[in-house]
Amino acid sequence: MLSDYVNTLGQSLLRAYGERVHKVAIDAGLSCPNRDGSKGIGGCTFCNNATFSPNGRVPEPILKQIQNGREVLLKRTGAKKYIAYFQAYTNTYGDVKALKAMYEQALAEKDVVGLSVGTRPDCVPDEIIDLLVDYQNQGFDIWLELGLQSAFNETLKRVNRGHGFEEYKKTLLAARAKGLRVCTHLIIGLPGEDESHFESTLQQVLDLGVDGLKFHPLHVVKGTQLANEWRRGEYQPMEMDYYVEVVAKLITMAPEDMIYHRLTGTANDKQLLAPAWCNKKWKVLNAIEAKLKNRKEVLWN
Repeated sequence: MLSDYVNTLGQSLLRAYGERVHKVAIDAGLSCPNRDGSKGIGGCTFCNNATFSPNGRVPEPILKQIQNGREVLLKRTGAKKYIAYFQAYTNTYGDVKALKAMYEQALAEKDVVGLSVGTRPDCVPDEIIDLLVDYQNQGFDIWLELGLQSAFNETLKRVNRGHGFEEYKKTLLAARAKGLRVCTHLIIGLPGEDESHFESTLQQVLDLGVDGLKFHPLHVVKGTQLANEWRRGEYQPMEMDYYVEVVAKLITMAPEDMIYHRLTGTANDKQLLAPAWCNKKWKVLNAIEAKLKNRKEVLWN
């Protein structure tokens, strides 16, 4: 099993609760400062613009989304406890009172044991950190998920990220100073980067301190600037074997107790343009497991 070689979030939650606990993804209908004009317009070059259409995005009420996720997960995994994962867009960007009301609506559900809040490092005011710490002090399982993607400012500028590494550092240190756990998102395969960039990014993240990691392969989806670059031959997606090798190497760099929230990412078949393997989650995870097993056997011998 993959959990024989890495400390997955699922296994961490299983140990803590004595039963399966799964994330339920929530779209709270929020926006992003890199789209609404406060920082930029158009979003990151890899972000699917089509999904931001007002007519194409009408999220269901939060409790309905939790119920839908609950039904699916109960059938698929038997899980009866859940982490409310505020995933879509920037989930600390907005009026603090309104955000508080949404978080607490989810936490009021008896089978919701915590929150995982996905956001940008330049959109986490102290009030939000204090609020999440308060929930944690009440006994809830709380994670702040920061989308860094790369520690290289030239890369972040190239993909129109709208923030730099300094914003990440400031928010990370502020959160962890108050005891709030942080999971950092990193994208493997951003334009212009190679293994030296991926390893340097991770090392900088590790040097600052972090509680969890999430790795994603960069995939090309419809309706993005990256898709145009790909069509013009300006961006070449990585092969699966390359991604697997990189992730296995990064795992060996991190402490053994690091909690991995994700080791790969998938895209909807209707939106995915390249690489095709990005819709084969289990094939990628099995390959990572095999690579880690082989590395361990080599060390033993």
